[in-house]
Amino acid sequence: MNNVKRMACVVAALMGSLGLSACVSTHTSGSVYHPGQTQNEMSVRFGVVDSVREVTIAPGQSGVGTLTGAALGGLAGSTVGGGRGSTAAGLVGAVVGGIVGSNIEAESKMRKGLEITVRLDNGDIKAITQDADDTFRPGDRVRLLSDRRATRVTH
Repeated sequence: MNNVKRMACVVAALMGSLGLSACVSTHTSGSVYHPGQTQNEMSVRFGVVDSVREVTIAPGQSGVGTLTGAALGGLAGSTVGGGRGSTAAGLVGAVVGGIVGSNIEAESKMRKGLEITVRLDNGDIKAITQDADDTFRPGDRVRLLSDRRATRVTH
């Protein structure tokens, strides 16, 4: 297979891998429940929104971007020169490609979130961060739904 066809195959694999990694959902929404969160008892507390701050939620990386970028960079680098020069270029390409792939994956998974500070009816103050899929304003009456792992704010 010539170098152009090889590069085209690797680029197609990279795009497919990054596309699949973007489908993995780790959202912390007030409206989205995952199967493990259903049919579990949750405690409910009531309060008033004290403040709302926009944040960026950056979930962990799967490593797909790094590995795919390294493979693509290594393959691209190895097509430069011949002999030891080709090997060295392949190694440099793999390192640079891994860094670029990691950054692409990280950027593609960032999403908007809200840090919602709530003054509970008992006087306690709680701050909860979740996806920005609902609108909250200071003074809104809200519910905090909590289990042993997570708390979400709802209207």
